[in-house]
Amino acid sequence: MRFKRTLTATAAIASLLTLATACEDPAKATPPAPAPAATAGASAQASPSAPATLAEVQAYLQKFTSCERLGTKPEDERLPATDDTKDGNWGVTERGVCTDVKRHGDILIYLVPDMKTFQQAYYDHTMKELGAGNGSVGLFSRTIIGKGFVAVPTKTKTAVDLVASDLRIISCNPGFSVPAGYKREKTLVDHCGLTDFVSSKDGDGSPNLEEPHDPSSEGPEKPGQPATGSLGLPSAGSMAELKKLVHPYYVDCTQITVTDEHVQSIDYMPVVDREGPYAWGVKERAVCGQLGGAQRAHNLNWLDLVSDMKTLQTKAKAAQLADLKDDGRILLTQTKLLVGTNIALEVNHEANLNGLYQLQFLSLNCEPGFSAPAGYRVERAQVDGCVLTNFERPKS
Repeated sequence: MRFKRTLTATAAIASLLTLATACEDPAKATPPAPAPAATAGASAQASPSAPATLAEVQAYLQKFTSCERLGTKPEDERLPATDDTKDGNWGVTERGVCTDVKRHGDILIYLVPDMKTFQQAYYDHTMKELGAGNGSVGLFSRTIIGKGFVAVPTKTKTAVDLVASDLRIISCNPGFSVPAGYKREKTLVDHCGLTDFVSSKDGDGSPNLEEPHDPSSEGPEKPGQPATGSLGLPSAGSMAELKKLVHPYYVDCTQITVTDEHVQSIDYMPVVDREGPYAWGVKERAVCGQLGGAQRAHNLNWLDLVSDMKTLQTKAKAAQLADLKDDGRILLTQTKLLVGTNIALEVNHEANLNGLYQLQFLSLNCEPGFSAPAGYRVERAQVDGCVLTNFERPKS
């Protein structure tokens, strides 16, 4: 979704969250790792030297990027239209927009004298979106906190330019993580964080400074793991624990059926086939979603408790290679296998993947010659010829 001209005043401010994800060309199961003590980034939010006007904000942004043709009138086509913008919504008193000529985009600007109110509203809206099933909300945030103002650029490169200063990205998604080498600072509310790392799937975000770890080049004790210790894989002791780990933010298991029966549909082809779960090393299996009946089955994903991970990966490898043999591609209806230490997920929706990778699940990839760009995890699978990774090849 994108900003619409029919938004109400409150919805326009709330769209700060969706702008940071939907307008971008779009990674630990912990909050965004705030620093243990208040930092300069947090205290600066209430600085008495905060700009008092939108023109002063524009002048400040121009130190770091292009911000031309400041507009504040509701009829400005660059602004989300509102019929009755009221002072005080989200702590916002004024709003405007300027154009980043260099990056060919715009920057929405909000004067926010009451930054704590804004951040609390941002957190509340994030929780509401997560509760509604939007697990990726805020993972690719471009909502930038300044001294008494908020800036939301439409271009990822503009965000990168801005956070090179004392400005910081805010995110309240529990799955948001900051790579080594970037700042992690506290917000004025709990459960959120500030950073100079701009996460994006369009390739224009901040570079990931962490080195990839290739299983073929590392020692036998910790194959494919970082030298300082593995980021690890998730585990669960029961189906209830597994459901709690992923529901509701990462996989919708509002409707869950624990069954050994083979369940599939024309749109969803599970990894574990008709041989049944036990033949695949799975000791307990559940399917989440609506199984069909009066209406077509939809939103299907599978949860697996695994007793023999090597068997599961061996059979999944054979299935992948058989699929690739036909035309070099995986069927669009084929479910993707993500694994932990003793658990696995069979996932059908791309929107689920970002959050699950944040939980440290990794997908099994047995594509011959596969490699991942710098910054992604590449670790040894339990079967030769495959790797575990959090890299998703862009769909052609």
